[in-house]
Amino acid sequence: MTATVPDSDDRIIRESGIDARIALIVQPVLRAIGFRLVRVHLTGQNGLTLQIMAEREDGTMTVEDCEEVSRAVSPALDVDDPIEKAYHLEVSSPGIDRPLVRKSDFATWTGHLVKMETSVLVADRKRFKGKIAESDADGVLIERDKAAYGEQPTVRVPYGAIAEARLVLTDDLIRDALSKDNRARKETKKRRGEPEDAPEGVEAGAEDETEQEM
Repeated sequence: MTATVPDSDDRIIRESGIDARIALIVQPVLRAIGFRLVRVHLTGQNGLTLQIMAEREDGTMTVEDCEEVSRAVSPALDVDDPIEKAYHLEVSSPGIDRPLVRKSDFATWTGHLVKMETSVLVADRKRFKGKIAESDADGVLIERDKAAYGEQPTVRVPYGAIAEARLVLTDDLIRDALSKDNRARKETKKRRGEPEDAPEGVEAGAEDETEQEM
């Protein structure tokens, strides 16, 4: 079976092989209940572990959301049965040091430190670490963290060349992520007509997740 990328998948970094087949199954399920896929990854951890990383459109993801996603995707995976062996299903939020998989992710986290790998040489390199200076429709401008002698202080990386990108955990990122999360949760409560002063604990750097055995 060849996985065909759906038109609604706006991610610039996507899976391949079995991971792509699984993404094709879970994406419409996630969209139907108000979530979007961040990443799918099948690993050999604890036998086999299927990791599904997801979030709401506003970027939030609670433990309850993880449980809702797990309940929704499990039947779809049972029907299509893309994994021949028994496996653990692990649903989680992207976390603070999250992977960046959409163009909008780079715009949202402009000014923060990122580690990036490319599929082809860009400015004679395939690995970069630096701050996201700006992003546009075609690519992202990175301010190098430590430019080597003779290197330009900035490098522009086309989206099509990016194989993997992830935020680097810093104090500034933690503060900004918690602030964005709190604002998003307040907006959600306001839309639902819920009181805004309900206490919510968020552990820096942690990912909300739920796990079950399939």
